[in-house]
Amino acid sequence: MSGYKYDFFISYCRYGSVQRWLLNHFLDKLKECLADQYAPTPTVYVDRTMERGVHWPSNLQDALRHSKIMIQLLTPQYYTSRWCMAEQKSMRAREDRLGLASSEISQGLIYPILYSDSENFPIEEKERSWVDLKDVAHPDPVYQQSRKYLRFHTKVNDLAADLVRLAKQAPPWQSDWPDVDPPEPPLMPPPQIPRF
Repeated sequence: MSGYKYDFFISYCRYGSVQRWLLNHFLDKLKECLADQYAPTPTVYVDRTMERGVHWPSNLQDALRHSKIMIQLLTPQYYTSRWCMAEQKSMRAREDRLGLASSEISQGLIYPILYSDSENFPIEEKERSWVDLKDVAHPDPVYQQSRKYLRFHTKVNDLAADLVRLAKQAPPWQSDWPDVDPPEPPLMPPPQIPRF
């Protein structure tokens, strides 16, 4: 029996407008297009759907370990996020173990999507091909009322077909998939005591 819970894990940085784009447009459109491509509908994990009260670092690690493919939403801020880098390193360690994304087997388990500027990415991060969605990266809800939104739908539909193909090729799940460098969760400052 497969240990996978999710077909896709979305890795993104919360800084900048990419989170609004993800929640306002991309996530729902991706799920809709995946449903049009394959049955049963492939499952997508994004941290915004995690239940209240769970230990979120463990939830993120468990979700990634039980996902077939990691979708990266690339921005310059992505490479400054310790959590994003832990997710990327963990999936790359899985690829290394399997001999994927290598000179022998070029296809990997990470599916990069370019959201914004790639000029400021680390040089080694430019070696993996990505899907360029910069021209449809409009985070505001009003974008759905524009004629340009039809182009967004077409691009996401093509991307969904590609993702379904990759998910079908995913290797069998292993219980010891690596977790690399998960950072400690940030400590929240104590609440201010009200002064009377």
